[in-house]
Amino acid sequence: MGFGFQFTVKGDYALFTRPEFAVERVSYDVPTPSALVGLISSVYWHPGVKYIIDEIRIYHPVNFVNIRRNEVSDKLSPKMVKEQMLGTRNDLGIYTKESISQRASLLLKDVHYGVSAHFELTKEKDAEQSEEKVYAILSRRLKKGQYFSQPFLGCREFPARVEWVERLPESTLDYSADLGFMLYDLQYRKDAKGNALDSADPRFYRPRVENGVIDVQKWAKEGLRC
Repeated sequence: MGFGFQFTVKGDYALFTRPEFAVERVSYDVPTPSALVGLISSVYWHPGVKYIIDEIRIYHPVNFVNIRRNEVSDKLSPKMVKEQMLGTRNDLGIYTKESISQRASLLLKDVHYGVSAHFELTKEKDAEQSEEKVYAILSRRLKKGQYFSQPFLGCREFPARVEWVERLPESTLDYSADLGFMLYDLQYRKDAKGNALDSADPRFYRPRVENGVIDVQKWAKEGLRC
């Protein structure tokens, strides 16, 4: 196991979208491990560093709020960009007036989590990179509140406040539940040269909250399903 670290996450709203709802946005009760990996990657990312979430502590009761949000239904694709570069497409713009759509969203409100995680170095690491060096950079950036991009809670319009802690507070929440199958992460496919492709296979796990705590690795070892 690589170097371990801990941090807390707070936010006014969060949306960890369930994939089984095709139109409306409905959040999981708690953050997915992949969402937390993305959050910490916005603080420090390197292709040679792999983050693994070990434990999630829930400090605030799970409260939902229903709102309506304006979303853009279109998006740019690599094919569209390539056509623009080749001169076969004249307009690469997306016009919100034409592609806007309003959707109901069931969000989490007033969230506060404690996260225990660790990282491992992969074969993409630099020659001079070490676990000690990565830990020093990550801890320094967390303590100073530095990040490469704004950390967010599921959607970019819901910013997260991330803080380094030496030791996570215990959860006092009297909350235990079977959360059913949840997204664990995405396994990106690679070509013959080892380059990541655009397509990915989702993996799911079935965690339980026990007195406000999710032992992520315990339930991941119980069995990840594609």
